[in-house]
Amino acid sequence: MNVSVRRAREADVPAIVRLLADDFLGAAREALGPPLPAGYLEAFREIDADPHARLLVAELDGEVIGTAQLSFMRRMSRAGHRVCEVESVHVASSRRRQKIGAQLMAKALAEARAAGCSRVQLTSDQRRLDAHRFYERLGFAKSHFGFKLGL
Repeated sequence: MNVSVRRAREADVPAIVRLLADDFLGAAREALGPPLPAGYLEAFREIDADPHARLLVAELDGEVIGTAQLSFMRRMSRAGHRVCEVESVHVASSRRRQKIGAQLMAKALAEARAAGCSRVQLTSDQRRLDAHRFYERLGFAKSHFGFKLGL
């Protein structure tokens, strides 16, 4: 399977939003339109312009079938090391279990290394048990509890 992983383009935004909505959690929170809410394009443009962020897509035969967002951050701890936060990792439900997520994460890890990061971290909703097993197969360890506060 000839999957390519590349930086997202503005034309990819509708496909990315469909991926975000393509599961039991995203279906309830994403707004597919039409029209597509302007906030998605605004978010894309802000992420794309940020030198400390990347929005990736996995593509097969011209179709966007996966996405992941990376944020590179400098920390005060550990002598000012850099960390890559990976979020919003999604593969089309019709394409799961085909190693696409692994290819997407391999690109994310390569980007993190190239940015000088000493660690990659991510969070995953407690209800996404398949995702947890996927990350553990890639070598990620459950090391922290996450907390959120809606504003």
